Amino acid sequence: MHASWHKALVNDCRVVLFDFDGILVDTEWAIYQAWCRCFEAEGCELPLSLYTRCIGSDFATWSPKSYLEELTGKSYDWTVLDAERQNEIVHELSDEGVMDGVHELIDTLRSQDLSLGVVSSSSHHWVDRWLAQLQIDRHFAHVVCRGDAPRIKPSPDLWLEAARRFAMPTTHCLAIEDSHNGLISAQEAGMPVWVVPNRVTSCLDFSAAQARFDSLHGIAERFKALAGGA
Repeated sequence: MHASWHKALVNDCRVVLFDFDGILVDTEWAIYQAWCRCFEAEGCELPLSLYTRCIGSDFATWSPKSYLEELTGKSYDWTVLDAERQNEIVHELSDEGVMDGVHELIDTLRSQDLSLGVVSSSSHHWVDRWLAQLQIDRHFAHVVCRGDAPRIKPSPDLWLEAARRFAMPTTHCLAIEDSHNGLISAQEAGMPVWVVPNRVTSCLDFSAAQARFDSLHGIAERFKALAGGA
């Protein structure tokens, strides 16, 4: 996208809204690996190209549970398996820190007097616990999660609720995402979107995004270069 458009976007930006999983913390790889182990136990595979359909949303969009049942012809006690899988994920992530570039980007945005928020399809229990554990919760004026709006991504409701809480037109909010469901939902809400794919979502087509970056460092550098008419 043309540099002058990026400059206008940065100059108009008043609020930056972060997705959580895969943007602030690298949770998505551990979640995917836990699902892969579940499939492998049944002699099946879970291709990443299929699994990415539910990233940023929930299993109403696409369900690995239904897919495994279709492959095996079995039914499963998902209450038990979900608990076991969640324990695996929490254990694997026990020493996880923030994604590379998080602190630099937060410092850059705050130095430019921008307001920050989190918009996630995950639960408050999951997101709030992580933000507090990593001691970055104080940076976010609002955290909007599943249950705070009628529908989660790929619907625009969570983004619209975030804009309402900030009392800001959506065109002055920049969404930072890593999933296709997040991209289309934020754009449907009327927000420009910059994407930072991770090792789970890098295979997706993000050509509709206003910009694509390899890391959050790249976004920090872009703001430094373009803010204030630079």
